[in-house]
Formats: sequence, C-alpha cells, structure tokens
Amino acid sequence: MEKSEIIVGLDIGTTKIVALVGRMNEHGKVELLGMGKADSVGVQRGVVTHILQTTESIQKAVAEAAAAANVNIGVVNVGIAGQHIRSYQHRGIHTRSNVDDVIRQKDIDALVENMFKLAMPPGEEIIHVLPQEYIVDNNNATANPIGMVGNRLEANFHIITGQISAAKNIFKCVEGADLELSNLILEPLASSEAVLHDDEKEAGVALVDIGGGTTDLAIFHEGIIRHTAVIPLGGNIITEDIKLGCNIIKTYAELLKVKHGSALVLDNMENKIITIPGIHGRPPKEISLKNLAGIIHERMAEIFEFVDYEIRNSGYKHKLSAGIVLTGGGALLKHSRQLAELVTGMDARIGYPNSHLAGSMADTVANPIYSTGIGLVMMGFDKLKTEEPVESQPKKKETVKGPSPKLKVGGFFDKLIKGGIDFLKDEEKEI
Repeated sequence: MEKSEIIVGLDIGTTKIVALVGRMNEHGKVELLGMGKADSVGVQRGVVTHILQTTESIQKAVAEAAAAANVNIGVVNVGIAGQHIRSYQHRGIHTRSNVDDVIRQKDIDALVENMFKLAMPPGEEIIHVLPQEYIVDNNNATANPIGMVGNRLEANFHIITGQISAAKNIFKCVEGADLELSNLILEPLASSEAVLHDDEKEAGVALVDIGGGTTDLAIFHEGIIRHTAVIPLGGNIITEDIKLGCNIIKTYAELLKVKHGSALVLDNMENKIITIPGIHGRPPKEISLKNLAGIIHERMAEIFEFVDYEIRNSGYKHKLSAGIVLTGGGALLKHSRQLAELVTGMDARIGYPNSHLAGSMADTVANPIYSTGIGLVMMGFDKLKTEEPVESQPKKKETVKGPSPKLKVGGFFDKLIKGGIDFLKDEEKEI
C-alpha cells in the first residue's frame, strides 16, 4: 500500500461531527494527519433532521481537517446509525455450473449479490451483507470455501438494512458540502474495527457504543458478526433528565454530567454539594451530588437493561467470554463500566482506539468519542485491498468529485446515488 494513499472518515453524530484524515504507515497503523470537529445541530438520535444545518457543520469539520492535514478533501467514508437500522439472518444458495472447477471469489461474489436482491419492507434497503460461514454440498461449515470443489455453495448471512430516506438525507448533506460519499458504513461496525481485538471477537464479545443520540450494539463470536442493534437512547437523554430533574438550563446540565456525573450512587456523595451560577443575576443554585448521580443512574441502568435484552435476544448471552467493551462518549461517564457489569452480569472494559494509531496525533484522538471516526478510516483502508477508490489529493492537485464508476456497494448505495442526483435536479428546476 502506498504511503500517499489518504482516507477520510466522517462521523455525523448527534452531538458532534468529526472529520479524520489518515494514511496507513509501513507498520499497518493509521497515522492521522488532521482532524476537524463541529457541533451537530441538525441530527437527532443518529438521523439527519435538518439538511442545511448538518451540511454547514460538515463543511466546518471538513475544512478544519483539510487545513490541518494540508489536503483538499473530496471523498469521505460516512457512518450511518439510527433507530431505523435493522438486522436479519438469512441463508443463501448458489448452484455452480462447473462442478469440476474449484470455488473462486466470483462464486462468493455471486452469492452475496443475490442477497442484495432480497425483498425488503417498503422504504427499507440492504446496507450490508455480511457472510458468517459457508457450506459446500451440505458438508461442515467453513469460513473460507475458496479452493474447495462442490456443486452447491450455501452461506449464512447477517443482513443489515436501513431506511432509504434516512440515507438519502445523509447523501444530500455530503453532496451539499461539495463532497463525494465513497462508502456508507454502519457505525457499530466501524467502532468495533477501532476498539476490538481479534482474540476478543474469536472468544465472543459485545461492543456497546454509547453516543449522544443512540447506543449501538455489535456482537461477535468465533470472529464473526452475529448480531447488531441500535437502541434509541444515549448521552443526550441523560443531559435532558438532569436538566428537568435539577431545574437548570441544558448547558449546565451537560457540564454537571461531564465533570461531576456518576453512573453509581455512592455513600461518600451524601453531603457533597455542587454550586452553579444563577441565571441573569439570580442567586446560585445548589445541586446535591447524590441526587445528580441518582438521575444518571436510572437512565444508564435503563440503557444497559436494553443492551442486556438485545444480548439475550441474540442467543449469545453465555457465549461471550470476552464480555462487553464500552466505547463512545457515554463510556467516559464515571462508573459506567461497573454499572454495566452489575446490570448484565458480564465483565466489561472501556474500549480506546489507541492500539491502531500512530503518529503525533495518536494521543489526541485515542479517546472513545473518536472510535467511530477512526473505524471509518480503517474500513476505508480495508476497501483499498479490493478496490481502487478515488483519493483525497494533496494540495496543488485537482480534487476529484462525483460518483466513482469503480464503486460497487450494492442496491442500497445505487438507489442512494440515484436519489441524490434526482434530488439535485429537482432543486435546479425549482430555482
């Protein structure tokens, strides 16, 4: 892989929009060249609700990242999340015409392509088709059937779907920021790429990414993705609870959560008081640390109860030897790990994306809040192993724009591109 190859990850979150520019060094680590961050004011629970505001935030984050990395950014890998995300298990079959020839990559590609043709409920399309294991002529399952001989190739797939309208809104924002959307990636898959180790995936692990608007779950066992889910609760609802419970403004509620918040109510909090300024000359307000922790505890316990339900529902509750890995901004809340262990009865750790990073910016971004963005960059490099995408070019070179003819992601992305182009044409007519 050439050192000059550059990938940009764009994390469009509920509370922040982050653009990360990176390249792979000679040791296989991601060397970050620049980062840009902007407040996200047009996204709710992982879904774009205001095109113009989101577009402006994307432009700000990307411009900052481009200046720091000294590149012109034209192509980005973008994450998708939200309550509309669903996952299914499906078994696919491909009958080969030449049984004397060994199974090749084209046979697997044909099997995957057939999965993109499955009928979905109205308004839903397939985002990802993830093979779990293959079966050749009803023999034992295998992770890689290439080189084997057989007539009937089958596979169990984990299929992830989303609402085409939600994805189109992301596309409109990216296009409006004068960028090309290269890959649309499910956010928990990106986060898992950044914080999970191969031995954890093999032993069985549940990634829990607690963001501002949603909590994303991805379960792995024997190195294979087994279950994904999006829980429509995150850090923002905790802030809202504090705002209402303590009768204070949202800015102070967020500061209290970050600086003094705890997911557990401890005995030593009994007599501790926090004083915050009054509004417009009003007297200061006193907040009990115990009451603050009580408000946070109730909502965090609810989130982990949903997580535990999803893990049980997946059927892998007792197969996850590596337990739970918490990441995202919510993982930084004090005692969140201990509460996760109490509610689920499973071991837990906080996931930092530091093991895959190198360079001078590694310490700056080795934080759970950047797990998704770093994962998007890493998955962009994974694509380079099988594709030749358009790159972000160094300054003094023309930035490449427009759909890439070499990109092949599936029916979902095809409809997304077409929908975006039609949308732009309609706007031109109105003008």
